[in-house]
Parts: sequence; C-alpha cells; structure tokens
Amino acid sequence: MQDFNDFVKNSKGKTEGIPSDVQQTANTIARAFEGKGEADILRAIYQEAERGRKAGTLTDAELDNFYRAVAPMLDGAKRKKLDQIVKKLKKM
Repeated sequence: MQDFNDFVKNSKGKTEGIPSDVQQTANTIARAFEGKGEADILRAIYQEAERGRKAGTLTDAELDNFYRAVAPMLDGAKRKKLDQIVKKLKKM
C-alpha cells in the first residue's frame, strides 16, 4: 500500500467486522478529505484533537489507541510525524 488513496481503492466493499455506524462515519470523513493534501488533513486532525483535549473529552489512552490504529498504515516519516503530534497533544 502506497498511501491512503490506494488503501481506499483496494478496500472497496471490504467492510466485514466493521459496525455500520463506524463505516458510515469513515466514509463521510473520507469524502470530506477527498482531494485534500496531507497538510490539510493533519491540520484538521490536530484541530479536532486540540478541541477534545481542551474540553477534556480526549484522553491519553484514546490518543494512544488512535496512534496504534493509524501508524501501521504510514511510512516511517509519517509515523514519526504522527508520534510527534500525539506527544504534543498529550502535553496539553
């Protein structure tokens, strides 16, 4: 897999084991970010996470779970960037 777009193209119709509400949310998010660059996506993720941290609704454990879920889909450089973002968010 080279990037998220390849992942989406190669996984069309493969939704077994994913609850339908989660699948619908993922599809909505994917459509919202279609055609956006990496910087736009990272900015949106960071802003949403920052809101959650300030509101007290995003825990360190949830950040760790997010990292563990997303990191395997990224290359080394992007994984390192995600790790830096998670660490920064944990300091909030």
